Amino acid sequence: MIEISSESGVRRDLYRLWRWFRSDDSIPSRYASHLAIILVVATVLSGGGFGIQELRNGQAFRLAMTSEEQVTFVYWGVGGQSNPDFLTRGVAPLTIIPERGRPDIIVYIVQSGDNVWKIAQKFGLQPETIIFCNPDLETWPDYIVIGQELFILPMDGAYHQVKAGDTLDSIAKKYNVDVPVITECEYNDLEEPYQLQEGQRLVIPGGWRPLTPRYVYATAPAPADAPRGSGNFMWPTSGYLTQGYYPGHEAIDIGAPTGTPIYAADTGYVSATGWMGGYGNYVIINHGNGFETLYAHLSQIRVIPGQGVQRGQVIGLVGSTGRSTGPHLHFEIRQGGVKRNPIGFLPRG
Repeated sequence: MIEISSESGVRRDLYRLWRWFRSDDSIPSRYASHLAIILVVATVLSGGGFGIQELRNGQAFRLAMTSEEQVTFVYWGVGGQSNPDFLTRGVAPLTIIPERGRPDIIVYIVQSGDNVWKIAQKFGLQPETIIFCNPDLETWPDYIVIGQELFILPMDGAYHQVKAGDTLDSIAKKYNVDVPVITECEYNDLEEPYQLQEGQRLVIPGGWRPLTPRYVYATAPAPADAPRGSGNFMWPTSGYLTQGYYPGHEAIDIGAPTGTPIYAADTGYVSATGWMGGYGNYVIINHGNGFETLYAHLSQIRVIPGQGVQRGQVIGLVGSTGRSTGPHLHFEIRQGGVKRNPIGFLPRG
C-alpha cells in the first residue's frame, strides 16, 4: 500500500487519482505512472517554501527548510525500491546553524603576535572599535603587550567610562550619536531619569570620533650635501603585512623574523634615531622632497643622525623593541608632515 503522510484532503484526492491512473482500465500504465509522479512532485513543490531539485542515487529530492536550523529532504521514488512509487519525508544528516552575534562584552588577553588590526579581524570588528574601547591605545595603537587586557564589544562602537562632568548629551556628542542610541542600548541598563555614576561604563553602538595619533619630530639638521629622494619608494623589508593603515594606525606593520634587514625606502639623510616609548628603536629618514619615512621596533640601528643613505641601503634590523607583541617593522610615510598610506606608494606584485 502507498502511504502519503498527510491529512490534507488535497493529497487524499491525489492518492485516489493515482490509484485510478494505475488501474488497467485507464490510461496505459507506463504513461500513468509518469503522470502520477509528475502530479505528486507538483503537489509537493506547491506546498510553499523553497527547494533545490537534483537527482541523487536514482532519486529526485527536494531540499526544504522547515525552520532556521532544520533541513529535511522530501523524496519521491523513481525506481529501485521495493515500492517504487512512494513519498516520504526524512531528516537530513545536516544541520544549518544560523549565525548569531556574540552577546557579551569580553576581556581579551593579548597574545604573542597580536596587534589592533588582527584582534579586530578576529572578532569581526573595525580596528577603531578596539581603540575606542581601550583609551590607552588612542594616541598609540601599537602600545600593546602580551598579557594586556582589552575590552571587546559585540558590535562596532565605543566603550566609554564616565568621568566627572559627563552627561548623556556630552557623551553622545563626543561619539557622534544621538542620546537614545545610548539610553536604549541593552548593555547599559539605563532607566529614567538616567543618573550617571563616575566610573560607570557605557556601550555606544556605532560611536566614532576622530583620533590624533602621536607625531614624532625629526631633530638632526640636513647636511649640506644631503642626497635627495626620487619619490619612488621600495618595500623597506621582506615579510608579510600584519597590520594595515587605518585611522589611529597611520602606518603599516610588516612581520618578519628578528634580524631581517631593513632598507631605506628611498634616498635621503637620517634625521633622527633613538628610542621612544612604544616605537622602541626607530629611524627617521628625510628624503629632501617633502617626504619622510619612519622605521620602528628595530633590534639594531645601523645608521646615525645626519648620515646620507641611498635607496636600498641597510639602516637597521627587524626587532620587537618598545611596545610590541612580536618581531615586525612599523613603517610610516609622511608627506608635508601628513601621514599617508604607505600601500599607495609602494610597488605591487
